[in-house]
Amino acid sequence: MNFDALLELFQQRIPAHPWAQIALYLVALGLIAALAQWLFGHVMSRIAHRVLKVWGKTPWSTALTRHRAYRRFGYAVGFAVITVGIGEVPHMGRYALAIERLAHASLWVCFFLMLGGVLGAWQDVYAASRRAQTRSIKGYIQVGRLGLGLVCAVLVLSILINRSPLWMLSGLGALSAVLLLVFKDTLLSLVASTQLTSNDMLRIGDWIEMPQCNADGYVKDIALHTVKVQNWDNTVTTVPTYKLFSESYRNYRQMFESGARRIKRTLRLDAGSVRFLEDREVHALMRFRLLHDYLEEKQREVDEANRLLIAAGNDPVNRRRLTNIGTFRAYGIAYLKAHPEIHHDLLLNVRMMEPDSQGIPVEIYCFTALTAWMDYERIQGDVFDHLLAILPELGLRLYQAPSGADLNGVRIAPVLAAAQVAAAQAVQHAPAHGAAAGSHPM
Repeated sequence: MNFDALLELFQQRIPAHPWAQIALYLVALGLIAALAQWLFGHVMSRIAHRVLKVWGKTPWSTALTRHRAYRRFGYAVGFAVITVGIGEVPHMGRYALAIERLAHASLWVCFFLMLGGVLGAWQDVYAASRRAQTRSIKGYIQVGRLGLGLVCAVLVLSILINRSPLWMLSGLGALSAVLLLVFKDTLLSLVASTQLTSNDMLRIGDWIEMPQCNADGYVKDIALHTVKVQNWDNTVTTVPTYKLFSESYRNYRQMFESGARRIKRTLRLDAGSVRFLEDREVHALMRFRLLHDYLEEKQREVDEANRLLIAAGNDPVNRRRLTNIGTFRAYGIAYLKAHPEIHHDLLLNVRMMEPDSQGIPVEIYCFTALTAWMDYERIQGDVFDHLLAILPELGLRLYQAPSGADLNGVRIAPVLAAAQVAAAQAVQHAPAHGAAAGSHPM
């Protein structure tokens, strides 16, 4: 039996009623579409998985399956079968054209959803790579999905109203002002995200500080419209992307990459404790290992200068002498240079600033060799603990404003002294009065 005989036998068995023929053809078309969808959605996915596994692209296959790219491609093939075969169904009339347009539009929707799944798979694969730890492509993926959505919307609308896509695009030109207003934040975010990424201004994991947005912590996510910053109190601040391009913020990445973190803190010394050092005090301070060489050199300079002032007499006001605050600055510099966790290749200084009503500021300026926050605070605490403890050895005092208890003590002291004097006088006069009372005749 040849093919023509089979076709003639099939046509003889087709029901004569139009509705029965429509139902039969629609069921057959649905079965063919479902079979095509299963073949391309499941069978092709397994074939693609094996091919990608042979090429060493297993993460790609897993990501494509997770984002249902294969399944959506199968749906697109199924709708393509309906689009092509609906015209072969007899007695459909004007309904065939409507179903064809709907199936054609659904075909493009599934196809663009499949492309969106491919972009999502790309993002997942990239997120697992080492480069994703510093640079994010999430903004570009979102831009791509937005572009696919716009193209899909134009195509679907043009198919449904039976117009050319170019006619739709020409109509969009008249609405450009409205579109710019509606998508203003999106356009600003797109430009900002592109500039931030291309100029390497911001990376995931950067510590940024943006007080105007209450952001102080690590960058957790960089998207098209927003940047998420996890603050130190474990709260999350969402900052618009365009603000990070148009406004200023502080990024600590360079500090971590340099391997040094700055210490800039001031000690305020009591001006009343600053004085000249006596010779015996200078000799006593030579027991400090960090001050021995400095004091020897300075003492030689002072003795040489004083020899030239013999004609002026031995009045101390005419002689050069060392001061305790200058010796403290020299000790601070020597201590920082000897500290193993202070960066010695960068600027290091202990300087005296302009005195004011709060005492004499002495600024410690140096860099630690460790940048982690806990290590930095430990080193900084150790440095200032030592410098504060060494002040009495040099006859210096830290300035401290008087507290309320101090002022109350000043006010109460004269009152207590007067009360004690009065009590003593009363005790002295008490026996005389008693004797006088005892000698009074009964």
